[in-house]
Amino acid sequence: MAAESPAFTLTLPVLPLDDEVVLPGMVVPLDLSDAEVRAAVEAAQAAARSEPGKPKVLLVPRVDGTYARTGVLGTVEQVGRLADGDPGALIRGRSRVRIGAGTTGPGAALWVEGAAVEESVPDPLPGQVAELVKEYKALATSWLRKRGAWQVVDRVQAIDDVSALADNSGYSPFLSTEQKVELLETADPVARLRLATQQLRDHLAEQEVAETIAKDVQEGVDKQQREFLLRRQLEAVRKELRELNGEQEGEESDDYRARVEAADLPEKVREAALKEVDKLERASDQSPEGSWIRTWLDTVLEMPWNERTDDSASAYDIKGARAVLDAEHAGLEDVKERITEYLAVRKRRADRGLGVVGGRRGGAVLALVGPPGVGKTSLGESVAHAMGRKFVRVALGGVRDEAEIRGHRRTYVGALPGRIVRAVKEAGSMNPVILLDEIDKVGSDFRGDPAAALLEVLDPAQNHTFRDHYLEVELDLSDVVFLATANVLEAIPEALADRMEIVRLDGYTEDEKVVIARDHLLPRQLERAGLDRDEVTLEESALRKLAGEYTREAGVRTLERSIARLLRKVAAQHELGERELPFTVTDGDLRDLIGRPHHVPESAQDPAERRTAVPGVATGLAVTGAGGDVLYVEASLADPETGAAGLTLTGQLGDVMKEPAQIALSFLRSHGAELELPVADLKDRGVHIHFPAGAVPKDGPSAGITMTTALASLLSGRLVRTDVAMTGEVSLTGRVLPIGGVKQKLLAAHRAGVTTVIIPKRNEPDLDDVPAEVLDKLDVHTVTDVRQVLELALAPAATGAEPAVPVAA
Repeated sequence: MAAESPAFTLTLPVLPLDDEVVLPGMVVPLDLSDAEVRAAVEAAQAAARSEPGKPKVLLVPRVDGTYARTGVLGTVEQVGRLADGDPGALIRGRSRVRIGAGTTGPGAALWVEGAAVEESVPDPLPGQVAELVKEYKALATSWLRKRGAWQVVDRVQAIDDVSALADNSGYSPFLSTEQKVELLETADPVARLRLATQQLRDHLAEQEVAETIAKDVQEGVDKQQREFLLRRQLEAVRKELRELNGEQEGEESDDYRARVEAADLPEKVREAALKEVDKLERASDQSPEGSWIRTWLDTVLEMPWNERTDDSASAYDIKGARAVLDAEHAGLEDVKERITEYLAVRKRRADRGLGVVGGRRGGAVLALVGPPGVGKTSLGESVAHAMGRKFVRVALGGVRDEAEIRGHRRTYVGALPGRIVRAVKEAGSMNPVILLDEIDKVGSDFRGDPAAALLEVLDPAQNHTFRDHYLEVELDLSDVVFLATANVLEAIPEALADRMEIVRLDGYTEDEKVVIARDHLLPRQLERAGLDRDEVTLEESALRKLAGEYTREAGVRTLERSIARLLRKVAAQHELGERELPFTVTDGDLRDLIGRPHHVPESAQDPAERRTAVPGVATGLAVTGAGGDVLYVEASLADPETGAAGLTLTGQLGDVMKEPAQIALSFLRSHGAELELPVADLKDRGVHIHFPAGAVPKDGPSAGITMTTALASLLSGRLVRTDVAMTGEVSLTGRVLPIGGVKQKLLAAHRAGVTTVIIPKRNEPDLDDVPAEVLDKLDVHTVTDVRQVLELALAPAATGAEPAVPVAA
């Protein structure tokens, strides 16, 4: 329909228009203060002196520094001053020009060659084009009437030329620069009119939607909404006043929407936060919901959603990480090996790009189970130090409210997130080391069971989508290293213990205690006592005596207190002028400084004062919440004249512990003749078995052979060897059955000065867990039958003394 033909070549000065477009037929005023505009007009005026007609320029749009491919031939109609008094020129667009190569010309303007674009429209117009013209005029008339431009309506209705009608849309203020450039570069008049019609139709549709929305909003505004709008306006006015007066803005936190959009939040969290911001904007200041939402938003914005601590170089230097653990804790080889394994696996995952697998990261859930004072809590800090991560301790002792773990619902007064979320927020990182201290002390009541709430937290298959009741958005805990501590494994619910990897810390040997006291406890207590390291020195013999005779524990807390007491005594004597510094403490000085020993080994006492100096007393081994311990069993026979037949048990025993006593008595009654024991006394005389330390509850089956030995000693009159301790369950047939806690029991025997230990044969593999230095000092016998126990434990009847050569198992 239209044909472009370079009918003749023009040489024109270029007048660039920044972000503006002039179409043919438009008359525009231009400011001659602009250097490029003035240069082009002056160059056109200079060229017009030698040619007839008005000065001609080439109007070319320039968008972001780039010239359009098509310009408009314009004539300078008049040069004078604009309404504001600045010099200006009135230019009329004439026709399109296809821009060619640059050339030379008079003046400072840029000259180019151009080819005029000829346009042709069939006459008369086809029906389809006529309908297009009619539609455009109707749309333009509708838009102009809404704006009140009635005089322009007549002008548009008078235009019959298709090209002029399409170019007339160049006056439309709603068209962007890109849309006007598209109209300019469309050479076909019909296509250009169709484009202009579509642009006008789209604008009217948008305007109609906007008017509908505005009408709906206007009709729906009630008192609360008007109050909200007025308050927003008041805030804006106050902000402008503050800026005008040069004051600082009052509360940046007021603009929650800007804070949420600027924060680095996960997509789902961002959507939830923006929904709450919408609610906040609709709520009045007097509404209590507003304060709930603000507190919730503050909590969400303070959470380190995408903050992660980069593991330190030592975490990927496995030898360096192990060196950190060894430097801060002596012993505890099992847990050090487990932490080293975790770091090694994490390093390999990182090397292979397996940081996230199935939405889960490489966290860990370990439970450190052991008696008090062995370093479970401080070990968590060492793990965080070795990995270069943040460390947070969460104390769970005495927690009985499920909301302490999962948080409260936001509608409650004083609602807070749970302790896990607060720990992550406190750490400022999504991959801290969180120590769940005393997890076995968690209780339950009418407020729920916190241990059940911990199931999701400590489950590696679930904790990447943990939901706190307060936040109500998913929180990824799969990169957190959870370390739980407990004194008694049995006190942890079975389902919770199943989700954790149990690492046992069974206590220290005497040699390990000496190393810990020398390298860790003594320097710390010297600093607390205000003493220098060269002022007070403790010989190793003094430390060994402190660990062996002044304390008897699985851990080192009492040992540290003893060292602190000793150093305080030395410091006080120095201040009183009674002792000169430096001073070296030997084992002989301990009695004068801190008194007599409290735990003298049984073997070191006078033979007549030993507990086993009379028949009917045997030494057993037990495990308590404070680690392994030595347990004595005493048996006696009642006078037959009292008529008190039967079995009496004292010492606050549990039901499980009462059964081995009855089994031991039944075994001796049925096998007394075989063992050459006067079992006739058991028929008419009452038997009394007592466990000293009656205030301490005791339970478990492992005292079976100890009770059998005590009764056999009582009946036979043979003493139980002082240096022998035993543990094992007994059956009615005399079989010795396996028990638990072998390592803790052997450590307790070693601390108590026992040299010979009897354990069940089926517990022999457990000896691999016992430190080598302890096994070297103990003569361990493994037995399968109670007859072997009696042969080993009872002294010969003839002399009442211990045999020279113990009978082998």
